[in-house]
Amino acid sequence: MKIWVKLFKDTHLLKDTTIEDLSSDSRTEKVLRALEEACRSFDLGVPIWLKRSITEFQRCAKVRFGQDSFIEHIDFDYLEFHVIEEDM
Repeated sequence: MKIWVKLFKDTHLLKDTTIEDLSSDSRTEKVLRALEEACRSFDLGVPIWLKRSITEFQRCAKVRFGQDSFIEHIDFDYLEFHVIEEDM
C-alpha cells in the first residue's frame, strides 16, 4: 500500500510525504500506522477520525482533516490523506 499525505494552506502545498507499507497487516492497521508516521514527520498530533472523515475515506480512499479533527491549533488549512496504491 502506498499513501500520499499533504499539508495545504491557501490552496498551496506546504509539505508532503509518501509512505509505503508492504506488511501483511490489515488495511486499517496500515492506514492508521501511515497517518501516525506522517504526522510524526510533520511534527503534528494525529487527527481524530470523525464520522464524516470515515465516510469520505471509505467512499474514495481519500480524506481531508481540518481544524475540527485536531485537538491543537493548526497553522495550515487541512491535511490530505490519500491511498494512491492498494495491495494486490
